[in-house]
Formats: sequence, structure tokens, C-alpha cells
Amino acid sequence: MTTYFFRAVAADGKPRSGSLAGESEKSVAKELRKQGLTPVYVGTEERKTFDLKLPGFSASRKKDVLFFTQELSTLLNAGVPLDRAITITSELSEKPVFRAVILDLLRVLKGGKSLAESLATHPDYFSDLFVNMVRAGEASGTLASVFDRLAQFERSRDELRGYIISSMIYPGLLALVGAGSIFVLLNFVVPRFASVFEESRMKIPLPTQIMLEASRIVQNYWWMAAGGMATAALALRTYIRTTTGRMWWDTFRLRVPLLGDALRKAETARFARAMATLVANSVPLVQSLGIASAILNNKKIAGALEAVSTGVKRGEGIAAPLRRAAVFPALAGHLLSVGEETGRLDQMFAQMADIYEAETKSAIKRFTSLFEPLVILVMGLMVGALILSMLLAITSINEVAV
Repeated sequence: MTTYFFRAVAADGKPRSGSLAGESEKSVAKELRKQGLTPVYVGTEERKTFDLKLPGFSASRKKDVLFFTQELSTLLNAGVPLDRAITITSELSEKPVFRAVILDLLRVLKGGKSLAESLATHPDYFSDLFVNMVRAGEASGTLASVFDRLAQFERSRDELRGYIISSMIYPGLLALVGAGSIFVLLNFVVPRFASVFEESRMKIPLPTQIMLEASRIVQNYWWMAAGGMATAALALRTYIRTTTGRMWWDTFRLRVPLLGDALRKAETARFARAMATLVANSVPLVQSLGIASAILNNKKIAGALEAVSTGVKRGEGIAAPLRRAAVFPALAGHLLSVGEETGRLDQMFAQMADIYEAETKSAIKRFTSLFEPLVILVMGLMVGALILSMLLAITSINEVAV
């Protein structure tokens, strides 16, 4: 029999820790579940738990925070004292606004506050996850390793976001250029071509009539169409900013073929990466769920996590409530079931994040590989129709001339 240390969550949502003798990590995890506990960690090395408070959430300036986290991680791991490391980071910052933020952190820190409390004074830059991780690192004396994890989290999130944006640039540019080309043809080229028919007074073929009518509409009413689209876009944006509108928009996006699948996998990866970072650093499971849900972009998925948190508080674990919520892919629930059984929930969250970050890239690639030829096809058909209409008209002129 071997003595294993464990961290678990009780039915009331509070963390529990201790040691238990067993034949294996799996048998200890099974015994904990019999006692109504959800195992978070089971292993031969002891880990501490911390009671953390949950400050208000606000989006951070991601690029600045990534730079700050990476530089501070490097300096702390090199043995540089915290205040000196923050001073060096401020000197390395190229943005005056963020440099002022770092210097204010240093001022608050020298005033007797902890680093976590200093970070909490700038919620626009440092999220709940960031502040709670730093607080746990200060309590355990492992601040350097905590910044390592935070740097990895911020870097992986930035890489995934960058991949999604870069993948969508070309299809978007292609659609914009195609629409611009058609506008130029209808607004400038076709009107000059139409003057030939006005002078000849010949019978114009139907396709050419349609083309000329479309050209007249674009010439006379393009500003009304542009104004209508701008008004509709502004109205949609205003509606989306409301609670009801945001929920409708996020639900709609998840139902779009291909794109919805990519968005769901991206949110799964973001959720799993945040949970892996928090759970590995001994943040209580219920609070980890609250923090992770707050950083999600899709409110439909974030709202469903409230039921998952309730299930954890009732002692159901996290895998079963997550499967019932049915907002993440089915594999996610099965992976977490294995994590609960083995007592390695933190590692399973990390593996889940790796899987769905790769799946997100594949889903985005599938979407763009279909979207690009679709845009080319639509634009080609429209330009081809214009050219065909012109050729029919030219042919008619030649017949009249003969």
C-alpha cells in the first residue's frame, strides 16, 4: 500500500486535501468518489490548496499582457528580485500607456500591497485568471513557475487567435475585391457600353436589359444601399450589446455550418486551457469554472457552465454535468471522466486543450478551404454573366449591321 496525497472538491464546493493509502492512484480516486468528493489531484507529491477570492472580470489588453508575462517569467526564473524585474519590464515596454500601468503596479507593490493586489487594480489588463494565479503563486512561494504557466497560457491563446484571424484575412479580402470589381463594372464600365445601344435604338437582348437595369440601379441608388447596410449593421451591433441580443447572436453563430463547429472547438480549447492552468495551480474547482466561463467569448456556452458549477457543488463531479450541458464536443466529457477516475484532472484538461486547439485549426482550415472557392465561384458567375450580356449585345449589333 502506498500513501497518496489528494486534492478534491466536496459537495458544498469547498476544496479538501489530505492523504489516503491505496494500491494505485485510480483506487484512491475511486475511494474519494465514494466519499462524495470529486478528485482534482491524486499523486505521491503533496500539493497545497488556497482559498482564493474572485475579483470582477474585465478583458485584458492581450498583446501587452503577453509581453509582460513572458518578460517577467524570464527575469524571475533568472533570480531577479520582483521589484527589479517589474522595473526592467517597464523599461522594455514600447507602449507608453502600458509602461505607465507597469510603473503603477510597482508603486502599489512598494506601498505594501502584494503583487496580486497590485494587478487587481488594473482589471482592464489583468483578468481574474491572471490575478488568482499570481495570488496562489505568492502564497506557495512559486511565483516564477506560476508566471511560466501564465506565459504558456497567454502564448497558446494568442497563437490560436492569430491563426484564426490570419486564416480569415484572405477569404475576406477576396470577397471585398470581388464585390469592388462588380461595383466598378456596373458603375463605370457598363454605362459607357450602354450608350452604344441608346444610339443604335436596336432591340436589346433580355440578359443585356437586366445588366443595364442593374447598372442604373447601382448608379442611382448605391448610396441608399450603402446607407441601408450601414444602418442595419449599426442596429445589429446595438442589439448584440444587449444581453438578449448577445445570447441570440452567439447561439446563431454556433448553428452556422462549418463555422459553428470551428467556434465551438475554439471555445472548448480556451475553456480547457484556462481550467488546466487554474486547477494545476490549486485554484478550487468551482471558482475555476467561474473564472474560465468569464473568459469565454460565447455567452451561450458560458451560461451553460453555471449548471456545471451547480453539479460540482452537489458532488456530481465535473464530467457528468459537462456532458448534460451538451455545449462542448462529446469527447471532452469522456476525457474528464478519465481525469476524475485517475485523479489527474489538471493533466486531462491540458490534454483536452491540446486536442481542441489542433481541432480548431483543422476546422478553420476546412471552413476557409470551402469558403475561398465559393467566393471565387460566385464572383466568377457574376462577372461571367456581365461579360455574356455584353457579348450578346455585341452579337446583336453585328446582326443588325449585316
